[in-house]
Amino acid sequence: MTARKRASATKATGTDTKPSPSQTQETTTQIDPPIAPPKKGLLFKFCIFFSIPYFYLLYQRYKVEQDLKRSILINAALSVAGFFLTQRMIPVASRYVLKRGLFGFDINKKGTPQGTVKVPESLGIVVGIVFLVLGILFQYFNFTADSNWLVEYNAALASICFMILLGFVDDVLDVPWRVKLLLPSIAALPLLMAYAGHTTIIIPKPLVSYVGKEVLDLGWVYKLYMGLLAVFCTNSINIHAGLNGLEVGQTVVIASAILIHNLMQIGASSDPEYKQAHAFSIYLVQPLLATSLALLSYNWYPSSVFVGDTYTYFAGMTMAVVGILGHYSETLLIFFLPQVLNFLLSLPQLSGYVKCPRHRLPRFNPETGLLTGTRDGTLVNFYLRIFGPKSEKSLCIHLLLVQALGCCFCFMLRYFLAGWYK
Repeated sequence: MTARKRASATKATGTDTKPSPSQTQETTTQIDPPIAPPKKGLLFKFCIFFSIPYFYLLYQRYKVEQDLKRSILINAALSVAGFFLTQRMIPVASRYVLKRGLFGFDINKKGTPQGTVKVPESLGIVVGIVFLVLGILFQYFNFTADSNWLVEYNAALASICFMILLGFVDDVLDVPWRVKLLLPSIAALPLLMAYAGHTTIIIPKPLVSYVGKEVLDLGWVYKLYMGLLAVFCTNSINIHAGLNGLEVGQTVVIASAILIHNLMQIGASSDPEYKQAHAFSIYLVQPLLATSLALLSYNWYPSSVFVGDTYTYFAGMTMAVVGILGHYSETLLIFFLPQVLNFLLSLPQLSGYVKCPRHRLPRFNPETGLLTGTRDGTLVNFYLRIFGPKSEKSLCIHLLLVQALGCCFCFMLRYFLAGWYK
């Protein structure tokens, strides 16, 4: 969900009237201005900041097997190629969606000249398509016909593809939010049907004496949990939105944390199956991170494109898939701590107990250029009510820092509870 107001469709009249030749000529010659170029400075700063821990963990801190390291680097090279391809395709796709009337106006800039600019939306479809192409091509370099992970890998791609399709349908048809809750359940079916991993959980050590066993087999309940996790991750990205760069920014932060977590677990473990599970996660997260960075370069404030529900569904489903198949769903939920808080704040409105407006956005003051929090139950409004009015760019940076602090808290929690909790 983005801070946008869609253009209303042309109203039908009782009689059909043909436009005059001068009107036709004016319509055909009217060309929408090109979108602003990508913000490369932002990407450069992030790449420098993230590459230091990434290469340190991969080359210095841990001794990763050569075959595994080779696969990770091949995947990284494909992801870099996907980054440049996505950057080139977004301006092209923007022209097509504008021609088809898929554009909106930025509500958080209403009353300013920027608020009257047509912003192409649903550009998450570009990221999704490039991601799927990279995922399919990577199979040639890593998986063999008898690979144990091939079935689940293809099932993961099928679920992600299904979610991209349903997200784009939502962007075009504007599906009611109650129906949106069901869409991830449908998209997760290929993954749930193909899942052949364990359905057991390790009981935390302080609770073993109460449960009576260290490992508990949940059976079908575990698959139900997997489906609910997919629903939560997908919708939590979608409802924690409304600012330029927030949807893609939170995905970039969480994906970076997931990638570092995977590398740490691969380096610290001696179990080949456990390493492969986290390597599987890396194979999907690296393309997600690269293509999302390309989209962020256009979606950062002031946004040149809107990502649409296509992207939020795609990003949420991808992270849910890697958390499920990588067997670290608990860690994933802690990475999603701000999204959990946003969901709890939103629950009264989502449940219908409190009236829920169409857009639960902060109030924009065109004179000051600042956003003020409303009484709507979102983390965006809650943050503004606590810390006062802020500009859209400043607010987005603050919320992304909160997201990063939540991920750091997860790493600290795992460090201090290691050996005691499990």
